Amino acid sequence: MNKHIGILGCGWLGFPLAKSLIKKGYHVKGTTTSTDKLMELQNEGIEPFEIRLTETGTVGNIKEFLSQVGTLIINVPPKLRGNNAESFVDKIKFLISELKDSEISNIIFVSSTAVYGDLEGEVTEVTPVYPNTESGRQLVQCENMFQKEVGLDTTIVRFGGLIGPDRHPVTTLSGRKQLGNGNHAINLIHLYDCIHMIQTILEEGYWGEIFNGVYPYHPKKQLYYFEEAQKRGIPTPSYKETSSKAMGKIVLSQNFLNKSHNFTTSIVS
Repeated sequence: MNKHIGILGCGWLGFPLAKSLIKKGYHVKGTTTSTDKLMELQNEGIEPFEIRLTETGTVGNIKEFLSQVGTLIINVPPKLRGNNAESFVDKIKFLISELKDSEISNIIFVSSTAVYGDLEGEVTEVTPVYPNTESGRQLVQCENMFQKEVGLDTTIVRFGGLIGPDRHPVTTLSGRKQLGNGNHAINLIHLYDCIHMIQTILEEGYWGEIFNGVYPYHPKKQLYYFEEAQKRGIPTPSYKETSSKAMGKIVLSQNFLNKSHNFTTSIVS
């Protein structure tokens, strides 16, 4: 197995993932869009590159970044909000054209459970996608492009809402009133399990597959966020009363669990 890994996007997930892979003996190249963060990457043993994906091409020494890399982990979220919204699909098209000239054969593409949209009930990796947001639609297009690309063996990981030691949605929900969908189930995953899943895919060679990454615990939003706010001593959010029996989607990580792997970090504080 080629122990040279490239991580495109050393942000909240990519940076600790890179550090964890280095501890396991991998040589890791990592990218940032900020010159200020290059030294931070280097100090952790990550070979740093300043690379930016744009709608008109890639900016930075992408060829050097991709050279001698066997597996590329793409962890670049779409930027589709606000006045500076960009086409994520166009960015990925240019990236794929660069990959054709590289030695890379394996891809892990970090996607999102947003591709399932507002489906109701249990959702697995074989459930047809039904995105209802622009972000979800563009992610589906990018997934398809990678899956159809000859010469690239792509595994797609669709993560639920991300939480971690310094990140939790309850902090933004705190004190808010009349929120909707309080009876809908949560679909969250801890940072440490994101890393655990990606490392497992690398070590086991699970290529050409789709994995949902969601911790197997799905209480109602209004109960879960009420309890999480109380534990933190912050104002609890409140939800609209509704007679609807709808539970929203419950995303099952069927592929990962069926391979006898487990999640390691609870989403309960």
